[in-house]
Amino acid sequence: MGFFQFIIDNFLHAAPVLIAALFAIAITIERSRSLLKTYPMKDTKAFMDRISDYVNRNETAQAVAMCDQHLEKPVAKVVKTALLRSHLPDEAIEQGINIALGETNDSITKRTPYLATIANVATLMGLFGTILGLIQSFQAVANADPAMKSQLLSAGISTSMNATMLGLGVAIPCMVVYAFLTNKANKLQSEVDDAALRCTDTLRMRYFRPQNNQSKNLEGVA
Repeated sequence: MGFFQFIIDNFLHAAPVLIAALFAIAITIERSRSLLKTYPMKDTKAFMDRISDYVNRNETAQAVAMCDQHLEKPVAKVVKTALLRSHLPDEAIEQGINIALGETNDSITKRTPYLATIANVATLMGLFGTILGLIQSFQAVANADPAMKSQLLSAGISTSMNATMLGLGVAIPCMVVYAFLTNKANKLQSEVDDAALRCTDTLRMRYFRPQNNQSKNLEGVA
């Protein structure tokens, strides 16, 4: 029995696995586009350097405008939140950053775990088809003519193995894609966390720079 013939003959069993595969393909396309193209910033370090320069020159409005140019990027979203609260106490800035980090982390990781779920379900559906095929084949052999037993048993085993192959054929790519996208999401989260820490440090240090400059001037006078 060929694989495609198995799908045709056992479509009611194969349909759930095939539907799960379609969902997996849709999630893979959407998440790959987001994690590989939409969310990453080409040069996060250069972006943060320019933000720091604006903040050090007390040009917060220009820094916010720069973030507005990259609002689809999680890094820019978190930095903008911090900048909009730059006139508030440190606790308020940190609270706003934590809220923004939670939102961006949710957007980075959303839907990716479904791939692991689909992989598990596809594997179980394949095993279910295997057991069902074996049961049907043994029942057919028990009531069949002795001359036909070998042929019926071979057909039943073929159906069982095809069910397993269908489940694994969906599960294995899902797990590979899930591992790849999870790794990419972790890297993005790390970049966002680093940007949040650097922005917080920049906003705090701006209060000390005038004092340091004033101390140097006093030392020069003395």
